[in-house]
Amino acid sequence: MAQAMRPDPGHSLFATDGKPHPLQDTLMGITLFLGLLSVITAQFHSLHVLASWAGLIGILTGAYGQFISVTTRERFVLIVGLGASAVGFYLGMFYGGLA
Repeated sequence: MAQAMRPDPGHSLFATDGKPHPLQDTLMGITLFLGLLSVITAQFHSLHVLASWAGLIGILTGAYGQFISVTTRERFVLIVGLGASAVGFYLGMFYGGLA
């Protein structure tokens, strides 16, 4: 009975179903990169165009990634990237917008 309570060592809480997901992993990386780029460039008022566009594209890629995501790990990273993209987008829009 005690052995039935142990977690399976081959599976992680966040990891995967054992199958590769190259498209989802690519979207995770792109969304996280654009989110970080957007938040960092939003701190400089003269870079509002870059922050706005990076945030907007990050929001769109993150939303599509959420739509096709399969595992909890993918959804977690996408939400972090989406949040960062949204913050950077909104700050970029506040400082001057897309143009």
